[in-house]
Amino acid sequence: MDVFQLRDRVIDDYKAYIQSFLRIADPGIKRWVEEQLDEGRLWPDPLVQLNPSFAPGTTVEELAAQEVLHPECARIFRRGKDREPSEEQPLRLHRHQQEAIEAASTGASYVLTTGTGSGKSLAYFVPIVDHVLRHGSGRGVKAIVVYPMNALCNSQMEELRKFLIAGFGEGRRPVTFERYTGQESRETRERIAANPPDVLLTNYVMLELLMTRFDPNDRQIIKAAEGLEFLVLDKLHTYRGRQGADVAMLVRRVRERLGAPTMRCVGTSATVAGSGTREERHQEVAEIATRLFGTNVRAEHVIGETLRLGVIRDAPSTDELRLALAGPPFPLPGDRTAAYATLACHPLAAWTETSFGIQRDEQGRLERKPPSTLDSAAGRLAEETGVDLATCRAHLQAILLAGYATDHPETGRSLFAFRLHQFVSRGDTVYSSLATAPDRHLAMEGQRFVPGSRDRRLYPLAFCRECGQEYAVVDDLATFRVTIHGQGEPRDQVRSTRRLAERPAPQPEHRQARAEGGQSGDRLVQPAPHQIGAIRAIQRSAALASHDLSPPCPSSIVSLAWHGFATDALAPIECRFPLPRRSPSAPRSPAARPAQGGSRQNRMAVRFIAMERFPDPVQSVLFRGVI
Repeated sequence: MDVFQLRDRVIDDYKAYIQSFLRIADPGIKRWVEEQLDEGRLWPDPLVQLNPSFAPGTTVEELAAQEVLHPECARIFRRGKDREPSEEQPLRLHRHQQEAIEAASTGASYVLTTGTGSGKSLAYFVPIVDHVLRHGSGRGVKAIVVYPMNALCNSQMEELRKFLIAGFGEGRRPVTFERYTGQESRETRERIAANPPDVLLTNYVMLELLMTRFDPNDRQIIKAAEGLEFLVLDKLHTYRGRQGADVAMLVRRVRERLGAPTMRCVGTSATVAGSGTREERHQEVAEIATRLFGTNVRAEHVIGETLRLGVIRDAPSTDELRLALAGPPFPLPGDRTAAYATLACHPLAAWTETSFGIQRDEQGRLERKPPSTLDSAAGRLAEETGVDLATCRAHLQAILLAGYATDHPETGRSLFAFRLHQFVSRGDTVYSSLATAPDRHLAMEGQRFVPGSRDRRLYPLAFCRECGQEYAVVDDLATFRVTIHGQGEPRDQVRSTRRLAERPAPQPEHRQARAEGGQSGDRLVQPAPHQIGAIRAIQRSAALASHDLSPPCPSSIVSLAWHGFATDALAPIECRFPLPRRSPSAPRSPAARPAQGGSRQNRMAVRFIAMERFPDPVQSVLFRGVI
């Protein structure tokens, strides 16, 4: 599968979906929006990240022969166990996996900080299985592995089945394991409680419940976990803030109630990023792990990844790169193993690995490189060689696909295991200043003012779904002053709409409300309840645009006179919000009920009942409100 073609198809489909409901009448705005979409504003170029090659360690068979691991581990952990037995081969570990196994054999707690696809789970499952094999299976829960999400737990169940069931059979597993996350049926929980596994996979919420609930199944499992040897926290970097404090307290309670004197805490995390040298970052991780686990974690037991170059040649010269770019792009290989040796010596493969995957730190050690786009890398290659950008892009894309389609003869891993990160924005709206082209400023980022001009405000635009007419949306009416005219002597008070909407509603009575640009000396009397509801609804700003205006109600109208927020050139306008009248005993219809964001019936009943247009050349203005 060509992942680049797949990405293009997905983006083309999403672009067609977005354009299917874009209806914009103004040709200038429409042209600007189409230009933004063509430039990929909602879907920027994907980032290419190369998963680097890891420095190899010893095989599990060699560790078993050295008596670092139980001999049965060599039979359990083999490469190709999900295929035919004749295709199985010894499993060669990465160097960081070997270092983690050696740290576990000393009884120390440790943290593994390596990137995605580095085999972090084997770094704790191999020591756990080794411990169970040495002390015998069926003697209670010896390891609890805690995942932040059930999806991760489910994924690891498949990995364990591959190693601990394949080649042994369901009833002859050398080490037993179960999942206990809340997804299980009551029958499954009873079965687990009756026959506790050697390894329990769970999440931190369920572990908390196991420790505190009075459920008999939970109590049996907790009793079986007394003398716990391993407590593993996967994705250690997710436990931050209050959640991190809760998990830290949980770890301490588990150790106090269940932990054996030799209990080890193990954490896995993503690659550590930050300031300082690698040693300083490891020291910081050790301090964090010490606080989280409540036990000492030394900096030398923070194990990072050790990388190596997959390409086995020196950096190519400019002439070698030009010669490689002069020919056709590298084809997809037929023989994956044979192609590995050929591609590992290719000059363009060497350039690709150092451009997308690996860089050297301040001490010359290899580390991961931040991802970059294919176009930016092609631009660097074009600048270096003088070859046109399109040719460079085609060759880089071909070399990545070919590298993925190769297999190392010993490890079976691809030369270039790369990932394509595509970010897609849902989009929001168009923001515009109150002017006509060419003075009108358009933007797609939410902001209040035109950049560099604090006296020109930006307003979000709403477009009619029928004709595409644009409207500048005014959401915040807090700067308005409200004067209520009605029976009785008015009081000398001034209130904003926000303050007015918070006043307790009086008994219904005939009123008429008028809102004007606030001036000193405005007068106020208490409005009727339906008028308060209208003002609350205006502030709620949650309606859909429509051209269907209700007939005005002469006896009850809230009128808003708006005296230009942005410029003195705007003429005052009046938007009328008709309010349906009803008697106190009449049933309240959904259309007359203020929407409160609750029921679907209320939201569906809301419709826009006020739209007016400014005289040219100023755009239309939409007062968004619901009744």
